[in-house]
Amino acid sequence: MKKITFLVLIILFSPIMLFAQGKIEAPVWNIGDKWYFTYGSIEVVNADQNSYAVNFSNDTCIFQNQGFKAIIFEKSTLNRIGFLKRGKRREYTMGLRRILNFPFTVGKQWKDDYSGESLIGLHTDMVNSYSETFAVLGWEDREVQAGKFRTIKLEYKQVITATPSLWTPIGFERKAIFWYSPVAKYFIKFQPINFPDVVKDWELTSFKEKK
Repeated sequence: MKKITFLVLIILFSPIMLFAQGKIEAPVWNIGDKWYFTYGSIEVVNADQNSYAVNFSNDTCIFQNQGFKAIIFEKSTLNRIGFLKRGKRREYTMGLRRILNFPFTVGKQWKDDYSGESLIGLHTDMVNSYSETFAVLGWEDREVQAGKFRTIKLEYKQVITATPSLWTPIGFERKAIFWYSPVAKYFIKFQPINFPDVVKDWELTSFKEKK
């Protein structure tokens, strides 16, 4: 009897164990998928064989969209590979280029480097060089305005490696946490830890998925 009970428990909890320990692949987005946040919204407006085009509303947090209104995401990884300017597609080279770098597995780490003008603080003509690191910390249950979700907790760090801005010296590390939900197919929450006050935390308020 004990053996049977043990086998039943294994069968019942195996899907949960696999969900907690397995590999999370890039979600499939559809044209019309839309996510609403505390600040702004994003919507999938086009797709081809290899990529998605996503529009960011004017009131979207500037750190999330990096100053771009239309960003191209690679389907297989959801890395940011391009942006649209005056109807023309150009290469994306700014921050958060690999923030969604699928597949996700607990413990996975990666980094990226880029150069560009600071979007945070006083405007200057200086071009800063940045180093970004990412780490999947593990699973965590989170509740936001859109509901309760099982999420992947992702740690983000940014360091200026050359040409300091007026706000940030070389070697200063900024840190933030993102929470990604496989059910919502996007981040449901963002929390900056030591960013300037202009970078606000935000969370998912609702979303709609087109079939």
